[in-house]
This record gives sequence, C-alpha cells and structure tokens, in this order.
Amino acid sequence: MAATTTGTGATAAGAGHGIGRDAGVTVTADGLPAWLDPVAEAARTVAPDQLSRFLPPESGAGRQSAVLVLFGEGGQGPELLLMERAGSLRSHAGQPSFPGGSLDPEDGDPATTGPLRAALREAQEETGLDPRGVQLFGVLPRLYIPVSSFVVTPVLGWWHSPSPVGVVDPGETARVFTVPVADLTDPENRATAVHPSGHQGPAFLVESALVWGFTAGVIDRILHFAGWERPWDTTRQVPLDWRA
Repeated sequence: MAATTTGTGATAAGAGHGIGRDAGVTVTADGLPAWLDPVAEAARTVAPDQLSRFLPPESGAGRQSAVLVLFGEGGQGPELLLMERAGSLRSHAGQPSFPGGSLDPEDGDPATTGPLRAALREAQEETGLDPRGVQLFGVLPRLYIPVSSFVVTPVLGWWHSPSPVGVVDPGETARVFTVPVADLTDPENRATAVHPSGHQGPAFLVESALVWGFTAGVIDRILHFAGWERPWDTTRQVPLDWRA
C-alpha cells in the first residue's frame, strides 16, 4: 500500500482543489480499502458549494489552516479520529474537532502542498500520531469558518498503520478519541444543533460528545456524498449553550 512519502517531485492528486506538483508529500488513492473508494470519489468530484454555504472570501482574506480527516479501522469497523479542544482555548473551546490548525511558514505554499504538511504536522503535535502511518488520499475544497476567520482545507487520510495517540498538550487538547462510522450513520445519534444565534446545522451525539459546527458539517457531507447516510429525523433539535 502506498503511504505518505518525503521524496522530491511527488505528484499530489486533487489538483482541481489547488493541490499540485510539489516536493515532500503525496496524495494517492492507490491501495485504499474498497470501503473508502466512495470517499475518494467524492473528494474528486464534490464542488465547494455542495459542502457548505460558508466559502472563503474572494478577497483572499482569512487565516489559512488545514484539518486531517483520518479514517482507520478499529474493533467496530471503519472509524474517524477526533479530538476535543481544551476549554481554555480562545476559539472553539471545548469543541470536538478534527486534528488541525493554522499553516506555518515552513509548511510551504498554501495554494499547493502547504495544507497537506500542516494537516499531518498538527495531527502529530496534537495527538502524537505518527504521520508515517498515514496515506493522504484526497483533499476537499477550502471552506470558511466566519466566527474565527479560518480558511480550512480538509485533508483526507487513511490510517493504514495505526500508532498510539493521546493528549500531547492538555493546554490545547482535552482528549483524543475515535468514533465508529457506524455510530455516525446511526439515525439515533443524529440531530440538528441550534445555536443561540439561530444558526442550525447537523450534529452527532457520539462517544459522550456533541459533535457540531464545522466538524459535524464536514462529516455530514462526507456521509452524504459517499452514500453512507441513513435517513434520520432532521426535526430532532439539540440546543447549544450560549457560550458555544
């Protein structure tokens, strides 16, 4: 199975979303388990406005960042790696999220492979993940989080060689956990989160956590476009605390 490489001249897939030829990382869908094929196909074909109505400003403003949407196989089948942000953080405190964060200058060009390096680097810094066990297989279009002005590139990964993960810095991360995809698709675990501002969006009640906001939105769209979504009660609402 092809894994992330560190050679020069590596060809990165997903050029339609700004990932092109550069040194240091590879994006390839070769050798994926068959159950991930629908996700890889969705990454190749989905349009930005099919994922979210919040898209990066045309002015180019915003803080460039990336997240790692990491799929693995656990005791209950396919699963996703998530973490819960520390409650003391200035933005998105206490929220479950994908590993990720802002691009650093050493990550490289934000328009090419910078988001790939940032997603792997942040995942390693936040969870202790060994990036050598991850195959990057797709990149979703950049999205926008208005409340924090983040322009986020979701990078898709296959955890072909799992490594131990956990909280590295309690000041940033409260816990690291995996969620079976079967639990995410279970209609009993789905709801619509209602923010005090009136904004509504998908939510998942899994692993003693309420996953909502940007992370839930990305998961919801992946389930939908991969054909994994099961009918669920969209009228079931979960109110968010005013501090959310």
